[in-house]
Amino acid sequence: MSRNLNHRIFSIIIMVLLGILPPIFIWIGEPFYADLATRIVCLAIAAVSLNLILGYGGMVSFGHAVFIGIGAYAVSIPSYHATYGEWDAIASYNGLFQFGIAIGLSAIFALIVGAICLRTKGVYFIMITMAFSQMMFFFFISQETYGGDDGLTIDIRSELPLISMDDPLQMYLLCYASLVAAVLFVRMIVRSRFGMVLRGGMGNEERMRMIGYNVYLYRLVAYVISGAMAGYAGALLGNFTTFISPEMMDWTRSGELMFMVILGGGGTSVGPVLGSILFIGLEFVIENAIALINHDWAKYWHLPFGAFLIAVVLFVPGGVIGLFKSKERKK
Repeated sequence: MSRNLNHRIFSIIIMVLLGILPPIFIWIGEPFYADLATRIVCLAIAAVSLNLILGYGGMVSFGHAVFIGIGAYAVSIPSYHATYGEWDAIASYNGLFQFGIAIGLSAIFALIVGAICLRTKGVYFIMITMAFSQMMFFFFISQETYGGDDGLTIDIRSELPLISMDDPLQMYLLCYASLVAAVLFVRMIVRSRFGMVLRGGMGNEERMRMIGYNVYLYRLVAYVISGAMAGYAGALLGNFTTFISPEMMDWTRSGELMFMVILGGGGTSVGPVLGSILFIGLEFVIENAIALINHDWAKYWHLPFGAFLIAVVLFVPGGVIGLFKSKERKK
């Protein structure tokens, strides 16, 4: 069996298990694991969007979580005003309206930020994306109407046609279908001529420019698409948690998204999904395993978790999917 075929089967198995197991958990009365899977899937959509610019475009953004925050606030603020009054123009429980705002505002913010950040490279690009993220972080902290740094509770979830977001199964299936669509969408992009130019710019920007491509414009479009997708993920996550706070867009959250991509395997279709499963799953397993030994030590779960991440980066540079491919080469 060829290496590509094995990799394809491995990716399909991950996606199929992710689609089957959570509904089974709900059916057998284990909603906690279904909730864990819903969180994983929401973050996986954001990781897939980051993979488009990081894994295929070579843009190391340390501010991607800001789009998740914008998407979540796009749900919470209209819902808040629909409940408590004022700002009638945006007050609404309508999910189509809220999700539209989430995607639109995220795309506009990505266009503004990308137009500035993409004029820099390397560490300067990283610092500016992080600076814009922190600007929004402190902006929402100053918004006392929407809870400031205490955050804001979403009393009523988005209302969508034929879908009840209060039903855990329907909520999960919506998130899962969105993840499948996100993976296929990014796969379609990177296999198109647009994606080839994007990847070519990561490999040798000067050569792409010399043969006539405007690499800056291609990267900007990719950045806007990526931001809009992450904003959609934020709207789903806000509906799932029914709570939003500025902490969701902190630069440390952006770092977690980067680890999900790197852990699973950047530049691959399902690598970010696998990275999200491993990141959230290991976080849960390590913390609870330490708590079994000594409950007071559980707060130090970051130490072994960090060591594992360092080991993956050092010894499996292509992520866990890269390890899978290495084994194939030995056969």
